[in-house]
Amino acid sequence: MIHNPQSSAPDLRSDVVPQHIGLILDGNRRWAKSQGLPTLEGHRRGYENLKTIARESFNLGVKYVSAYIFSTENWSRTKEEVDYLMNLAMKMATKDAKELIKENIKIIVLGIEDRVDPKLIKAWRDAEEDSKNNTGGTLALCFNYGGQIEITDAVKRIVQSGIETKDVTPELIESNLYHPELPAVDFMIRTSGEQRISNFMLWRMAYAEMYFADVHWPDFSIEELGRALDEFASRNRRFGGN
Repeated sequence: MIHNPQSSAPDLRSDVVPQHIGLILDGNRRWAKSQGLPTLEGHRRGYENLKTIARESFNLGVKYVSAYIFSTENWSRTKEEVDYLMNLAMKMATKDAKELIKENIKIIVLGIEDRVDPKLIKAWRDAEEDSKNNTGGTLALCFNYGGQIEITDAVKRIVQSGIETKDVTPELIESNLYHPELPAVDFMIRTSGEQRISNFMLWRMAYAEMYFADVHWPDFSIEELGRALDEFASRNRRFGGN
């Protein structure tokens, strides 16, 4: 990769840029601890970094960025932490969504409504509606989300529709996922050195290339993104073949 000395953004050929990047934003709390800061500050920094990395990804030609911002398992954290994460989500669904929409970014949300404040649900729906015609890149926010639940819900919809077993196909299941227009993940990036997928987009990740960065999410910079995309460009994707 050749870097432009006038910019920190990587210079990449359009034919090697992934269409869809999935992000597991790991290490916010560990980053805060390493900096001697409160845990909640780690989440705030990570949240701000998501906007930076999403914008840069779209600038580079990526069409879809999916981010795991709150899992169905995250409810087990302390009430203080959960409340703070809900407040960050409301900020993203309102103030920040307006900024992103002005930048021609489309926002979609994947997840379930269980336990979520109705005001936040409405704010997410409004952001989706207000950005539905935008074409500058799609930011998919996985909020109160779990990959197993997504597939389970897809199967439930198929069963409820009365379709016979013999007519159930992978394509049918895919068409019943949350936001079925969202394509398969080409490239999954997880930060903080953890090497697992943690119930993230299990169906869409079937043939994804995976990249595990050692840095915590708040330190995942544009330069780190460039290194990750260099790695993606060097791989020979086989999609299950030899």
